[in-house]
Amino acid sequence: MDFNTKLINWYSVKKRELPWRKTRNPYHIWLSEIILQQTQVKQGLPYYDAFVANYPTVFDLAEASESDILKLWQGLGYYSRARNLHASAKYIVNELKGEFPDNYKDLLKLKGVGDYTASAIASIAFNEVAAVVDGNVYRVLSRYFGIDTPINSTEGIKEFKALASSLIDHNQPATYNQAIMEFGALQCKPKNPDCSICPFQDSCVAIQKQKVDLLPIKLKKTKVTVKYFNYLVFIDQHKKTLFEKRTKKGIWQQLYQFPLIESEKSLTANEFHLLNFDAAALITESFDYSLYNETDIVHKLSHQHLYTKFWIIEVKSLPKEAILVNSLSKYPAPVLISDFIDNFSF
Repeated sequence: MDFNTKLINWYSVKKRELPWRKTRNPYHIWLSEIILQQTQVKQGLPYYDAFVANYPTVFDLAEASESDILKLWQGLGYYSRARNLHASAKYIVNELKGEFPDNYKDLLKLKGVGDYTASAIASIAFNEVAAVVDGNVYRVLSRYFGIDTPINSTEGIKEFKALASSLIDHNQPATYNQAIMEFGALQCKPKNPDCSICPFQDSCVAIQKQKVDLLPIKLKKTKVTVKYFNYLVFIDQHKKTLFEKRTKKGIWQQLYQFPLIESEKSLTANEFHLLNFDAAALITESFDYSLYNETDIVHKLSHQHLYTKFWIIEVKSLPKEAILVNSLSKYPAPVLISDFIDNFSF
């Protein structure tokens, strides 16, 4: 029995019942693929359901406000995905008259859609012979064929794409692509896979050479940077506070936050008191402050670790742009801020 047949047979028995596998609607499949980029199925499923319920068509998504989309996306991270999703929806509606791209080449024109996502949508929605290569596929192919080329190198990306393209089942590309991704997710897992029940145990090079734990090979990640955030949580006698949109490019663009001061290290109360920040632009009288968390809250992102403190600053009044504290939950905010809002008694 060849690789394809064995893989598809495994999939027919072991596959998970997921909503996007019950449709050929390209809009729904596109939604699922964007949500599941860098997100596990268990975490992404409720978001998929929420987006389909709130925005059942690409027209609904295009008409939505970016703020509403970011609010619904809150907690998934990598917020550029949501912004790209919205931009592409508007492109489909305004430029393509609502007609979803029906092939790999045109799908690549959508913002936020790369080789993997275009291949997945093209094959699953339109049965195009376009091989997917994601983290699961890299792992399966690397182990099965014993390939030690780094998967995130230019050479490796080309090598694995060519191999995947040579293996895809031309008669049922949608089923094959989903099968190999599911096999990597459920059977050929990153750590401690149960090779004793693997249907490929007699032909897998990694099993035969005892290299399962060594493959795939990946070049070292970008160095993680450490930042120190100090959020200024102003509260006046009218139960109002200041909440502003992050407009600069970078993490959390277009999300809301309390006024922020970055420091070179974690600050004590005395050090914070000595900071030369422009309070005059925010308030006009003296103020009292206290520290919400003595120990830094550490928020880890892919390339950044944020050491965060929330400083509670009580004042008599705030500028007219201040908002009521009980309206904070309406604004899209990073999980770091949202968790603080949920736990702090204003």
